[in-house]
Amino acid sequence: MTILERETEAWFACAGHNKTMEYIKFKYLKVEAGVRYWEDATVNGVEDEGGTLIPFRSGDLWCPMVDIQTGTIIGWPKGTVANIHYKVCDAGEYQVLDSNHVVVSEREGYVPQAIDCSEDHSSYGDYIIWDVDGDGVIARWKPFGPTNHGWKTSEKE
Repeated sequence: MTILERETEAWFACAGHNKTMEYIKFKYLKVEAGVRYWEDATVNGVEDEGGTLIPFRSGDLWCPMVDIQTGTIIGWPKGTVANIHYKVCDAGEYQVLDSNHVVVSEREGYVPQAIDCSEDHSSYGDYIIWDVDGDGVIARWKPFGPTNHGWKTSEKE
């Protein structure tokens, strides 16, 4: 097991009469972010004025899912390059899923510091700043686990 894999794992107590320890791995990050200005992204070098070029737009939300260990956006269209600078402030929901896509942690509100991939880490919880290459990999992505950046595991019943 690599250091990277160890950083994305957690033990937590299950709720109930007989408490047991269960091994959970943070695998995916599911984002649902209310984007204020779609034109704050370029896709393949073109300003996305109406938000029609960016993958994973759903109405007024941007909803990518990221592999936490690799920083790869799941299902990103091959060859698509994007520079994203979305102002979302407190209009976001962020869920951490295990390998079976079960929610093990979630947060609402401002953009978590753990996913600030700006060059100088200056998103201040207001912006999603990602540079995504043609393979869907987010530049400067750092894996995170339950013990850093305020992520806590959920208790299961």
